[in-house]
Amino acid sequence: MVVGSVARARTVLGARLLVLTLGLAIVIVPFVYMLATSFKPNSLVLEIPPKFFPDQPTTKNYVDAWTSNQFSRYFLNSVIVALATTFAAVFLSSMMAYAFARFRFPARKLLFGLLMLGLMVPTMMLLIPQFLLAKQLGLLDSLLGLIVFYTGGNLALNTFLLRSFFQDIPPELEEAMVVDGAGPWSRYRKLILPLSRPALATVSIFTFLASWDEFVWALTIINDPNRRTLPIAIALFQGEHSTSWGLVFAASAIAVVPVILIFVTFQRQFVSGLATGALKA
Repeated sequence: MVVGSVARARTVLGARLLVLTLGLAIVIVPFVYMLATSFKPNSLVLEIPPKFFPDQPTTKNYVDAWTSNQFSRYFLNSVIVALATTFAAVFLSSMMAYAFARFRFPARKLLFGLLMLGLMVPTMMLLIPQFLLAKQLGLLDSLLGLIVFYTGGNLALNTFLLRSFFQDIPPELEEAMVVDGAGPWSRYRKLILPLSRPALATVSIFTFLASWDEFVWALTIINDPNRRTLPIAIALFQGEHSTSWGLVFAASAIAVVPVILIFVTFQRQFVSGLATGALKA
């Protein structure tokens, strides 16, 4: 019986490792191919038979991508928009989540339900109303217009995630602070936020990714070439009759760097948040 149990456990473990290996390959191979192709001369990008790794790698695609079509300026615009959106969305959603998790006020459940209802509306259905609103507010053709609407678009999901985390923080900790005379703002700033670093890191990563990769809204309201963002810059490398895939892949590789840096910065808190959620589940 013991031998059979050990053999069965090894079989299950081997099957899990095989599935995880296949999943890892599916995720990693396209990225490695993009990275390898970005170092190929443009004349060899579509060579037949294709080679996964170039015989003579070159960094010309990266130099051309960074210096073409104001790519460096678009990169800076995306950094400004993504960081500002992340700070604003996480700050506002954390305050909203704290209010929904701890305070009792009229129509609290109704307001939270209406907030969650926004998650069910497809983004494309909001494009025209948002454009008309941005026009009335004078936010067209500006980075501020991107930041404001990106922030609003991330509030519902962030609030939902943070509220669940805040509710699991023992109320006794706040009660002790109340005895010491701490007000709501002091409890939020000195207790809730420090204890919620894993959740805050998680929503920060999600918000940064959402604002960094967004294309449709930026293409809709931005006409000034000096205010375009990175997804638009990458799209400009794709021509009507031909596409410089070496430049596209090099530009895409550059665009991935900030995402990797953000994940590495918040990796410990992010993994801790996932582990906490798994334990609660």
